[in-house]
Amino acid sequence: MKRKITTYAGLDVSLEETHICIVDERGACLSESRVPTDPEAVHSALKSAPGQLKRIGLEASSLSLWLQSELSAAGHPAIIIEARHAHATMQAQRNKTDRNDARALAQVMRTGWFRAVHTKSDDSRRMRMLLGNRRLLKRKLIDMENHIRGTLRPFGLLVGQVSRGKFDARVRDLIDDVPADMTAFIETLLIVRHRLLEGYAELHRLVLGIVRTDPICRRFMLVPGVGPIAALSFRAAIDDPHRFRRTRDVAAYLGLTPRRWQSGSIDRSGSISKHGDREVRTALCEAAAGLLLRTRKWTAIKAWGLRLAKRTSMLNAITAVARKYAVILLRMWRDAADYKPGLGARVTEKMRLSAPGTA
Repeated sequence: MKRKITTYAGLDVSLEETHICIVDERGACLSESRVPTDPEAVHSALKSAPGQLKRIGLEASSLSLWLQSELSAAGHPAIIIEARHAHATMQAQRNKTDRNDARALAQVMRTGWFRAVHTKSDDSRRMRMLLGNRRLLKRKLIDMENHIRGTLRPFGLLVGQVSRGKFDARVRDLIDDVPADMTAFIETLLIVRHRLLEGYAELHRLVLGIVRTDPICRRFMLVPGVGPIAALSFRAAIDDPHRFRRTRDVAAYLGLTPRRWQSGSIDRSGSISKHGDREVRTALCEAAAGLLLRTRKWTAIKAWGLRLAKRTSMLNAITAVARKYAVILLRMWRDAADYKPGLGARVTEKMRLSAPGTA
């Protein structure tokens, strides 16, 4: 009986069409096709492909997760690979076309020089969607407030430092004596800002509700400085605590480790790589900054961070504490253990008075 040849497929996914390339074990192209970006159409094309498919590769994108989950449910060995690896391979192509990209992905699947992307669960995806929507409304709210401030400033009307709840009343007081047409302009912006504020408040309440009922997030918040946003962001980004071989690998995954460039006698270590989820990295850095700059209670982590700030800088200390946070949170999650601060090194009164920013 003749053995069925092993084949590999690469899918270049776009909004409307998906290019498919299938190669054999030696890299020879067996078939190429172009189908609509729909799981049923892609499934039909792969089902009629020659040979036995061993791996099907898709570059990480907004549609890849949807296609990968549908193809896996249909029995296809679909894999999502990191965009950086796929991009490096595609750069070797002389001409950048969708057809050539599919060929490059098929060759990557054949050689095995790729890193598969972790497919997050539905719960993690919903959490990330909620956090993303909340973040968008917060940024638009800040943009709207800054625009209103900038609109009034040329007329000598300065809003000043006011809380978010008193912003609307402060602006209305300033525009009492301005022309009617200008009042109408600002009133429209205030109405839009009010709608944004309502939407942001509603999404923030949903975030707090999830954190309140999630035992993992509540355990994270036992760590000094970690609030509900940092806890839920970390929870949604990691999804599975056992996906890392070593606990410290989570810091590199979130882009909190220094980058390195070495060639011959040159060996340079730079700033952090900033790879991975930027929003989680930002949330952890904000939590670290809150611990070092605003929290009054002394802990071993705060003492360690302030000693580091004295030797280097506060910015380096905040980054280092954020990296330590990532490792601690992952270890707590994997071990299902609560945070135990411990005494660590004793923090004396002399250290407290000599800490940066202490009067």
